[in-house]
Amino acid sequence: MFKQFPKIVILVLVTAALMLSACKPAATPTPAPTTEPVVATEAPAEEVKPSIDPTGQKVSFWHVWGTGLPNETMLAIVDEFNTTNEWGITVEAVDQGGYSDLEDAFNAAIQSGDLPDLAVGYTNAVANWYSVGAVADMAPFISDPVLGLTASDMSALYAPAIEGGKIADGTQVAFPISQSANVLFYNSQWAKELGFANPPANYEEFKAQSCAATEANKNDADPNNDGTGGLVLYASASNVASFVFANKGDMLSADGMAYDFTSQPVVDVANFMKDLFDSGCVFQTESYPNPEFASRKALFTMSSTAGLPYQVSAFDAEGAIKDEWTLIPFPGKDGGQAVNLFGQYIAIGNTSPERMMAAWVFLKFLTSPESQAKWIEGSAYYPTRSDTLPLLDAYLEANPIWSVGTSFLADGAAEPAWPSWTPVRREVGNTFAAILQATLEEIPALLADLNAKAAAAVSETQ
Repeated sequence: MFKQFPKIVILVLVTAALMLSACKPAATPTPAPTTEPVVATEAPAEEVKPSIDPTGQKVSFWHVWGTGLPNETMLAIVDEFNTTNEWGITVEAVDQGGYSDLEDAFNAAIQSGDLPDLAVGYTNAVANWYSVGAVADMAPFISDPVLGLTASDMSALYAPAIEGGKIADGTQVAFPISQSANVLFYNSQWAKELGFANPPANYEEFKAQSCAATEANKNDADPNNDGTGGLVLYASASNVASFVFANKGDMLSADGMAYDFTSQPVVDVANFMKDLFDSGCVFQTESYPNPEFASRKALFTMSSTAGLPYQVSAFDAEGAIKDEWTLIPFPGKDGGQAVNLFGQYIAIGNTSPERMMAAWVFLKFLTSPESQAKWIEGSAYYPTRSDTLPLLDAYLEANPIWSVGTSFLADGAAEPAWPSWTPVRREVGNTFAAILQATLEEIPALLADLNAKAAAAVSETQ
């Protein structure tokens, strides 16, 4: 039990407390705040991360540009990526020689299991690699929420270029970094002297100009150019396809799942080439016809735009005629036009998820407008996206004939990205060479036989 304090003691303590309180100065009131109070904000949104982390990966890139300015340019782009990318990814560029050399090396890598992370290849070769699981479907990388392509990127891509990297079922197995086009070189100055103000817009006009040039050389004072003057005709698959595309055909069946070389667009090309040949308005050369085109022995030649530097050099050679010339698309039978687009495509090796994502990060950098502009200036290829062109103003001005080809990029078409296209394109060339020597009545049977050979090739490569 607590002891009770005497009442007198309690009274003394209370009195003292009251006296001390009376002597203490009054408290200073707290001033009102002079600024608005801080309002709480929402927590920052959670950072969106890539589906796969590519940090620190080493990427091997097999390519075919081992000499000259293209090699220097590609290595400079690789070096820039290695020193600037935020993921610490390192790319090693490895020259494998030509396309066939690289394909052989990749096939050997499939057997050994030591695949490169990135490889340049023709789309039919890439389709073969995909069929055995050696390269990746690119869709997951293209659509990655962080490292994929934006809607703006996709809209800038030329549709023929991106579509050319898809196989029959729509899988994107290859991505284009640049492109060239199979076009007609056209001596516009000579054509005007022959009475033609404009390039040919259809088969009838094409034949008229080709035959007029042939007749002009036959009747001039130089007997050494007799038999020349018109079109230098090679019935290769690339040239056949170019004319077929101009007829709005694609050498495929209506459902797009098989070849069809008996369709009307193909038949029209066969008859047209045969007619030119029988009329004597075409001829052939033993090698690339650059000297012939630069000396008025050919009004037209068919060439990839990758051959432009060689044709320019031919016009600078001794004995060349300093004519004005240009690029034109292939004409169709009734007024269509097209070019055959050859993409420089890259596939991603089916390695580990992290290496594949790192490979895609570099590929995205390589095909950005800024990098692509550097690559174009160093390689003379064409861009695969429209937003690269504004970065090439100086190059366009310095290369006026090259610049003409930019107008064809949105309307071109690409050969089938099918595993079977390698043997089929060889058969196309053989068949059309035979058509030139055959009769008109034999053409349907030759095309039907080509269909049978194409179907066999499809069954052998499935």
